Amino acid sequence: MLNEDTRILITGCGGMLGEAVYLFFKDKCKIFPTDIDLNADWLEELDVRESEDVIKMIEKIRPDYIFHLAALTDLEYCELRPEEAYNTNALATENIALLCKEKNIKMVFISTAGIFDGGQEWYIDYDMPNPLTVYGKSKYAGELAVQRILDKCFVFRAGWMMGGGPKKDKKFVNKIMKQIQQGKKEIFAIDEIFGTPTYTHDFAKNMFKIIDLEKFGLYNMVCGDGCSRFDVAQEILKLKDPNKEIKLTKVHPDFFKKDFFAARPRSEKLINLKLNLKKLNIMRNWRECLKEYIERDFY
Repeated sequence: MLNEDTRILITGCGGMLGEAVYLFFKDKCKIFPTDIDLNADWLEELDVRESEDVIKMIEKIRPDYIFHLAALTDLEYCELRPEEAYNTNALATENIALLCKEKNIKMVFISTAGIFDGGQEWYIDYDMPNPLTVYGKSKYAGELAVQRILDKCFVFRAGWMMGGGPKKDKKFVNKIMKQIQQGKKEIFAIDEIFGTPTYTHDFAKNMFKIIDLEKFGLYNMVCGDGCSRFDVAQEILKLKDPNKEIKLTKVHPDFFKKDFFAARPRSEKLINLKLNLKKLNIMRNWRECLKEYIERDFY
C-alpha cells in the first residue's frame, strides 16, 4: 500500500500528465519529480537517456517506485528523428526497467493508444498492437521491455490526453482554445479519426487506486466513450461559444497533412476492460471531464 513514507521518483514530471500526478500524489507520498525541462520550481533535472544520471538519482533517492512518464510524444518529431525516439521511448525505458529489477523497485510506465493500427473500431487490453508510426513502435517497444523484465510493474495506456492548461497543454484542446482566443470565425476539425480522450486528473486518481492495491499488470485507462476530433471541438464551442458565432467545419485528414504528416490510425478508441472487470474503473465520461478541464484551467 502507498503511504506518506513511500518514495516515488517521477520522470517527465513537467508535462501535462506529470503535473496532474505530482499534484495528486504529493500529499500522499514522498515525491521526487524530475524532468529534462525545468518548467516548474519543484522539478529537478533528469535526462532519462543518460543512464549514469539515472543511476545517481536512484542511489540518491532510493525510491520504492519509479513512475516513468518521460517520453517523446510528438508524432512528426519522432518520424523525422527515429533514433532519438527509440532512444527515449524504448531504450531509456528498458534501462530503467533493468535498474528497477536490480534494485527491487516497482515501476509504472505510461503507454499509448497509438500502438494500435486502427483496423478495429475499439480495442481492449488484450488486443494485439500493430503501431503505424515511429512513436507508436517506440512506445510499444518500451511496453514490451517493462513487462518482459519486471513482474511487479504497471503499464497504463492513455488516449487523447487532456490537461495541463494553456502553459502545458500541447494537444488538441489547447489548439482549439487558442483559435477561439485569437478570434477565429471558423475552426476546422477532422471527423474521420476517432479516439478516447483521457483527462490527466482522472488518470492520476485511477493510477493511485490501482497502485495502492498493488494490482500489477497492463491496463487501458481512458475516459468513457469515444469520439472524433470534430466531436471534441463541438463540445468546446458549446462551452465557449454559446451564441454560435464561430463556424465549425468538418474536414478530411489530408487538410492538415502538411503539418501533421505522420500516419494516424482511423480509430484508437480504447475500452477499459480489465479495469471494469476488476471494478477499478473510476474514469469519467470525456464530456464531463472536458467541461471540468475548460472551466478549471481556461476560465
